[in-house]
Amino acid sequence: MNDKIMRRLCFVLCMVLCIAGLLKFYNFSEEQLADGKQKPILFGSTYMTLNNPFFDVINEEMRNVIEANGDVLITMDPQLSLDKQIDQIHYLMDLGCSVLIVNPVDSKGLIDVLAEAKQQGIIIVAVDTNVYNGQDFVDYTAVSDNYHAGQLCAENMMAALDQAQIMILRHDAAYSAIERIQGFKDAISQYPQYQIVDEIECEGQLEISMPLIAQAITEGVQFDVVMALNDPSALGAVAALQEADKLSEVLVYGVDGTPEAKVLVKEGFMQATVAQYPKRMGKKAVESAYRLLNHESGIVEEKIPVTMINGSNINEFSLESWQ
Repeated sequence: MNDKIMRRLCFVLCMVLCIAGLLKFYNFSEEQLADGKQKPILFGSTYMTLNNPFFDVINEEMRNVIEANGDVLITMDPQLSLDKQIDQIHYLMDLGCSVLIVNPVDSKGLIDVLAEAKQQGIIIVAVDTNVYNGQDFVDYTAVSDNYHAGQLCAENMMAALDQAQIMILRHDAAYSAIERIQGFKDAISQYPQYQIVDEIECEGQLEISMPLIAQAITEGVQFDVVMALNDPSALGAVAALQEADKLSEVLVYGVDGTPEAKVLVKEGFMQATVAQYPKRMGKKAVESAYRLLNHESGIVEEKIPVTMINGSNINEFSLESWQ
C-alpha cells in the first residue's frame, strides 16, 4: 500500500472519529436547548503531532476546563503533515468552531488558512510555538520561554566542561525549536572552545533522531555533547549512544521535562532537561480563549518560565508526571 493511499485512509479515519464526536455534540446541544440552556461552545484543536506526549498533556488540561464549562473540544492530529493540518483546520471551520487552538506543523505554513479563519470571526489561540507573522490573526499565544531554555542548557554545559564538540538535533519548521537552539548558540558564541560539529534535522522525533545519531557515530563524527531541541529527540540520542556503548562519554540535553527524561537524569544517563509546564500552558490557553469569547481585550501573548532539571535538583520533581 503506497503512502498516498495510507494518508487518505488515515484522514478518512480521522474524519469518522470527528463526525462521531460531532454527532455527540449536536445531540448534547439539542438536550441543552430543550432544557433552556445555552448551546455549548465548540472548540477545535490541532497539534503538529500527538506522537509527542507534551501535546496530550496540554490537550487534556484544556479538555478538562472546556467540558467542565459544558462545552465541547474536538482534537485532531496531522501527524507532522502541513497539508493534513490545513485540511483539518478547514474541517474545524466547517463544523462551526468558535475557537481554534493550533500548534503549527510549520510556523510559516498556516498563514493563509488562519487568516481565512479569522475572517470568519473564529478566535485563534496558538500553543507551544508562535505562528510566523501571526500578529494580525492570532488572538493569543501561550509559549514557554524557549530562548531561555537553550541558554540554560548552554550554561550548564559550560559549567560542566571546559571545552566541547557539540551535536545539535533541530526541528526547523517549529519556531519554538528554532528559538531553543538559537538561545543555546548565542550563549556559546563568544567561547570558541565550544564547537558545533554537526546539526541534524530530526523533526523532534525519537524514531528519527535515534538512527541519525547512530549513523553519525558509525561515520566517525566526534562529539561529547548532544543539544536536542526536545526530550523525544534527546531520548533517541540516548538510545543510540547506549547501543554504541558511548553514553558515558557524551552529555545529552533535552527540553520538556518529560517523566522519561527525568528518570534518565536521575539515573545519570542524561545531563539535564529544561522543564516546560504543559498543564499551565493548556490552562492559560483555554482561560484566555474564554476571556476573548467574552470580548476582553489586551490578551496577546504569554511566555511561561522554564526550569533547569539536573542532578542537583532532580529530587524536587516527580518522576511519574509532568510539571
